[in-house]
Amino acid sequence: MSFEEVEVLRRRAEAFLRNAERLVEEGEYDLVVFNLEQYCQLLLKYRLLILTGSYPRTHSLRRLIRELGVLEPKVLELVNNVPNLHYIARLEEAYIASRYLPITYEEKEVKDLLKFVLEVFKPLVETV
Repeated sequence: MSFEEVEVLRRRAEAFLRNAERLVEEGEYDLVVFNLEQYCQLLLKYRLLILTGSYPRTHSLRRLIRELGVLEPKVLELVNNVPNLHYIARLEEAYIASRYLPITYEEKEVKDLLKFVLEVFKPLVETV
């Protein structure tokens, strides 16, 4: 693990979140969801890299959360709490759906996902 790699992950994660917030204002809802997923994925990898020196090469938010949960069980609230798990699954699906499938996202659901990321996901993962 290098300091540079850690900083790149952190910086990119934050950029994806800022971009998601900007894209909400522009009404680009499909891209908001993709950016939120990328933020979550990179933040989890960043925390794992800091704590263990590596992270699994996967795109699965659930797997990354469970890996981090071994070190800090409270983060498992993201997959053990059914309403939270639904949000995580929805974000995980966005990795493929927003790029390759003819799925569109509506303003209400995107704003709800953004609220979940800001109010639940981010505070839980950042305190690890």
